[in-house]
Amino acid sequence: MLGSASPELAAGASESLAGRVAIVPMSGFDLSEAGEASLRSLWWRGGFPRSFLAASDVESRRWRSDFIQTFLERDLRRFGVQVAPVALRRFWNMVAHHHGQIWNASEIGRSLGEAHTTVKRHLDILCGAFVMRQLPPWFENISKRQVKSPKVYLRDSGLLHELLGIASFAALESHPKLGASWEGFALEEVLRIAGDREAYFWNTQGGAELDLLLFLNGRRYGFEFKYADAPGITKSLNVAHDDLQLKRVFVVHPGEKSYVLNEWAEAVAIADLRAKVEKLASRRR
Repeated sequence: MLGSASPELAAGASESLAGRVAIVPMSGFDLSEAGEASLRSLWWRGGFPRSFLAASDVESRRWRSDFIQTFLERDLRRFGVQVAPVALRRFWNMVAHHHGQIWNASEIGRSLGEAHTTVKRHLDILCGAFVMRQLPPWFENISKRQVKSPKVYLRDSGLLHELLGIASFAALESHPKLGASWEGFALEEVLRIAGDREAYFWNTQGGAELDLLLFLNGRRYGFEFKYADAPGITKSLNVAHDDLQLKRVFVVHPGEKSYVLNEWAEAVAIADLRAKVEKLASRRR
């Protein structure tokens, strides 16, 4: 079991040991490892050990800035990526401002003065390097026009905040991307527990949406991520529950208490999230 592998070694293993190699994705620290008391710090600094464990926020930001630079200038080249680091940095900065939004290659391409095929290739590179995520849409035969493009997220909240130039947690609390940042952070917490093989979002042209749709043991579960101490049921959530025939819906928030919202929905404090999702994943059909 390798803690880190050179691209040459990893390529050789996949060619010579096909069928005998397991790929285990390793994320940064999650809330169960950092501890409930460290929620704000983990969210603000992200899960990379040297960022989260830094002696100060200044040192954490310095490490993240250095990581972004060396990742683009050195690490990606070792994997055979020949795109200029400056171009990828410009793209990464741009897509950070679209974190949690529906992917629109043409719009981002126009903003950067590049073809939509070029920015799609940039996105594929960063997703392949596990620093970004494309969450696919779910659509089915209902009487509503549904969105069929993915949503994009930076997988580490600390890198997101660094690319957005947010200097402190206090600045994050007043930033326009606060809600999107929380959504991405909480989304990753869920997917670390449940896995992402059957994870989607759902959105209609009429405005109804669901942040995360999970298929677990043949059942459909919905997740909404709200940065509020006492979230409730919205009209959009009612529509999603009825149209998608959800078994249960969970509204994940940063508050301290979990509570029932109605017969099919509950608000879940993020500290209680792991136990809740593990229970769902362990249920039989």
